[in-house]
Amino acid sequence: MRQTVSVIVPALNEGAVIASLLEALQPLRAAGHELIVVDGDSRDDTCQRCNGLVDRLLESTPGRAAQMNAGAELARGDWLWFVHADSRLQGLPQAYAQAILDSPRPWGRFDVSLDGAERILRLVEIGMNGRSRLTGIATGDQGIFVRRELFGQVGGYPELPLMEDIALSRSLRRVARPATPRPCLGTSARRWQRHGVWRTIFLMWRLRLAFFLGADPADLARVYRACASPTPES
Repeated sequence: MRQTVSVIVPALNEGAVIASLLEALQPLRAAGHELIVVDGDSRDDTCQRCNGLVDRLLESTPGRAAQMNAGAELARGDWLWFVHADSRLQGLPQAYAQAILDSPRPWGRFDVSLDGAERILRLVEIGMNGRSRLTGIATGDQGIFVRRELFGQVGGYPELPLMEDIALSRSLRRVARPATPRPCLGTSARRWQRHGVWRTIFLMWRLRLAFFLGADPADLARVYRACASPTPES
């Protein structure tokens, strides 16, 4: 029997960008694959933007881990592909699905490409992709994909307020190192552009190191929100 991919997109207030991704993924639906959006109580028009473009639109408590687990629970595909709402395809959608179906390993991720024109962002891409190849750890921006059975065996995403992708990768890496097929997966550079490239790099390295050293993810999430906020939190 032909295998299929369930694309799971967690979303929260992504009305400005989500339709572009969903429209690009429509050929996969036409080919028999599944497209699921899991909304975390958006206050904008995210859900309306999904009308007619998804097989399932689910509601979940906010939090990427909880949202992705909710999507995975109802997914019907043999493979689960977790894609952020601000991701952009840089090739035919069928090429991504075929790369997943042909994967020699039970999980993997794509190299990432940032959409900003600044030269320093090319260094960020090299660092992200190189670190992932070296460590076998993937981030959500890289479009993690995994066989549905293996996802269930490792317990899905740990429902952490931050670093859920790192934690899942660590569990999956115990089974196998990730496949890294082509093509690249584009993603928005808005985080780096909004808060400063070097500031964002140092912040994420600081948080990852603290996580690996055993820091409480809830504390790390508070640090992340405080540092990422353009104005002091009230």
